[in-house]
Amino acid sequence: MRIRRILAAVFAAAALAGLGLTGTATATAGSVTPASVTPGECTDGGGTIDRSTPVLPTCRGGTHDGQTVD
Repeated sequence: MRIRRILAAVFAAAALAGLGLTGTATATAGSVTPASVTPGECTDGGGTIDRSTPVLPTCRGGTHDGQTVD
């Protein structure tokens, strides 16, 4: 009986540890910044659209500073 309880506790701890690792990986993957933003996202984040860049307009300032605008 004691062995069953110990094994159940070990499996429960391993399962919870696995969920913790999955949650950490998900949180890390969720915080990836996009390569480009929309004009609305740029201005809503407090930035302005800089159209003087050679290839694509760039968001200047705010939360999306330096990202391209498409």
